[in-house]
Amino acid sequence: MAINRRFFLIGTASLGLTACSDPKHPFNREAGSSIDEGGFGNPTMHNTMLQSGQISLAEVMTRRFHAEVPSMVNFAFDSAHLDEEARSILRMQAHWMRQFPELRFTIYGHTDAVGTAAYNVRLGQRRANAVMRYLVSQNVPRSSIIAVVSRGETQPLIASEGYEPANRRTVTEISGLVRRHTRMDGQYARIIYRQYVSSATEQHVPE
Repeated sequence: MAINRRFFLIGTASLGLTACSDPKHPFNREAGSSIDEGGFGNPTMHNTMLQSGQISLAEVMTRRFHAEVPSMVNFAFDSAHLDEEARSILRMQAHWMRQFPELRFTIYGHTDAVGTAAYNVRLGQRRANAVMRYLVSQNVPRSSIIAVVSRGETQPLIASEGYEPANRRTVTEISGLVRRHTRMDGQYARIIYRQYVSSATEQHVPE
């Protein structure tokens, strides 16, 4: 009887190992595999590149900015007036900018090719100034905007010598940090931690 019991236990263990090696078996996966985003190693590589200075915090935050908010607003012909759509986009920009006081921004004004080059430089400056003033009115510190620049008609999105709405725009870009570092030294971790803390809210517990 003891021998039979021993063989029974060995057989049961063998079946368990077989089940664990079966790729279709639901219990054969390592912990956390169900939430694997398919980029194993990328987070570590990304952090290593930040710490070694191969990419900068400004680059990382620029990618975030463009991924999370629209960076561009458009204008009517020969106008620096901000319509409701433009103001809505700028409110999103302002909300994002206020979260990152470490960052500094530049606003670029652009025009289409209608009119003289000199006039379009002035028009691009008016557009950039209008955006800057609106962002400041939305509680973005003026010191966060280090430059307001006109590109005039020199950098069109669409090559055209005539009326082109897509070229009548401003673009908000991240220019850098308050202090430049060759290494990140935990700056991005502090940003993420601050976001985590500020996003925490009390959960309502029904009485």
